Parts: sequence; structure tokens; C-alpha cells
Amino acid sequence: MPMLVAEGLTKKFNDVLAVDRVGFEADAGEIFGLLGPNGAGKTTTIRLIATVLSPTEGTAWVCGFDIVEESQEVRRNIGVLTTDIGAYDRLTGRENLRYFGELYGIYGDRLEKRVKEIGELLEILDFIDRPAGGYSTGMKQKLAIARSVIHDPSVIIFDEPTSGLDVLASQTVLGFMKKAKEMGKLVVLSTHQMSDAERLCDRAAIIHKGKILTVDTIANLKEATGSAHLEDAFLELVGAEPVKVMR
Repeated sequence: MPMLVAEGLTKKFNDVLAVDRVGFEADAGEIFGLLGPNGAGKTTTIRLIATVLSPTEGTAWVCGFDIVEESQEVRRNIGVLTTDIGAYDRLTGRENLRYFGELYGIYGDRLEKRVKEIGELLEILDFIDRPAGGYSTGMKQKLAIARSVIHDPSVIIFDEPTSGLDVLASQTVLGFMKKAKEMGKLVVLSTHQMSDAERLCDRAAIIHKGKILTVDTIANLKEATGSAHLEDAFLELVGAEPVKVMR
């Protein structure tokens, strides 16, 4: 079984159908894009997979574990990074990581070893013992990544991770995604930023109005629509008119 499988995943909020029978597969060692405009159903899909929400119908499997029947195992195997930094300013970076590590049931020498590993990987050891409230945006972003993967998950989901970040902080996120892929992780990038997806993703699912329109490689998506860029291919697939620039 692939590392992540969604099958008929559906979520209704009263009469609103936010996610409509979403299905796709993604595996280890790839960056898989979930691409769509704001309101397309990306974040709801991510929350379903991460067991934050329960599906109305359908299900998904993470590392073979069912999100409905085996939610605790799913949470052990998944890490989610959003635009919310989620760090406690009065704690040092190390204390933040220890806290979140203990939430995942990691203690003692094992936890200290993991903090050191992730600290070296993300190059945060120089400031890890300073209170997080004094960190720059880029430092906080590195800490947020470290916090989300402290338990060494096999599947890492990035939900609009560069929204509102400056160029340097954005590069921290994108660089870690590449490292995670090289380590054999499955990286899922949920975004409306087509430039990020075009640079990073091996394959992508295009989601629009809660439905998956297609799943393919970035090269095939562009070829199928006769587009030079992923953004143009996306607009063609969702039936949107390109924005005309007034001169």
C-alpha cells in the first residue's frame, strides 16, 4: 500500500459539501502537491487526513493505518506544518521541542538525541537555548518545522507553509521539504502558490470546489494543457480566465 491513500474522502458542514469524494495516492520519497485556490477544500482535506476532523464518508490510510479506526497510529506517523508557528515564547527552543516530544511519548535520552538530530538538520543549535520570543521570523519558522517533526514522522504535510513569510523564511521551509524527500519521507504540499509547487512537486492533485480534477506529474499536467508553466496549466484545468494586465 502507498504511504498515503485517500478513498472517497467526503466532508459536509451542514448543507455545505467542502470535500467531495476525494481520492489519490502518494508514496515515500516524493513531494506530492495538493493544489487549488483558497476555498477549494485543501485545508479540510488535510485536517481529515490528520484526524483533526472526522469524514462524513470515505476514509484515508497513513502508513497503512485508517484515519477513522486507527487515528492514534495515524498521528504517530504524521507531522503537519501550517502558517501557525505554535511556539511558546517564554520557553527556549530546546524546551519547546522537549515539550512537544513528550506529547508524542518521547522521553529521556531518546528525546535528547532527537532534539540534537533535528537541531543539527535545521541548523538551530546556535540559538536553541534562547527564549523563543526573541527569535527572528526565520528562526521561529525553523523551530516550527522542528516541532512538527520531532517524532520523526514518515508523512509530513505542509499546509500553505510559505504564506506571509519573507523570502529567507520561505527558503527555510522549501529547503527542508527537499531534505525530507531525500530522507525517504512522503512530503505533501498543500498550496495555491503554483511557483512553489512547480519547483518542488513530483506529482500533484488539482482540487477545485472540493473535487479532485486530475492527478499527474507536473510535466504531464503542463503537456496535457499545452502550457509552459504550471500556473497556466492550473487555470486551464479549473476553467479560469487568465488575469489580463492593463497597459
